Amino acid sequence: MTEPPPIEQADTITLHLGFLDHYRAVIEAKLTGLSEEELTSSRLPSGWTPLELLKHLVFMERRWLRWGFAAEQVDEPWGDSGGDPDGRWSVGPGETFAELIARLHEGGETTRRLVTGVDPATRAATGGRFSREPPTVNWILFHVLQEYARHAGHLDVVRELTDGVTGE
Repeated sequence: MTEPPPIEQADTITLHLGFLDHYRAVIEAKLTGLSEEELTSSRLPSGWTPLELLKHLVFMERRWLRWGFAAEQVDEPWGDSGGDPDGRWSVGPGETFAELIARLHEGGETTRRLVTGVDPATRAATGGRFSREPPTVNWILFHVLQEYARHAGHLDVVRELTDGVTGE
């Protein structure tokens, strides 16, 4: 598993990228070893499944970095929820853990390409997700990091309920 960045790291972009790499590895470790049934079944009253959460993370990072920061025109920015920003997460019948985990890591490579060497105070471009007052890249990366950390915690609970595996 990828370790968190060293404690002496002061550059915030590098720090964010290091923690994002770490949390992608945590997410993968939490999901690896679950059966197809466990990946596609919910153990929580809210009803989301581990595979749906994985797909959400793929689209969340894409929304904030490609569509948000870089203002790329992306197809289906809300593809994790049927096109509805407030919709329930969903996974199509042909979507697999292997495909979605590969897309998660590809998204991480894209994030790294988009922000490496960028001043943390740089504001996102307009024309994609943002039309006015776009956030800084530092804010976006912090937000994406908190999404990963929050959902890694959710997967901690799901994995413990599923087979007793705990911790990172």
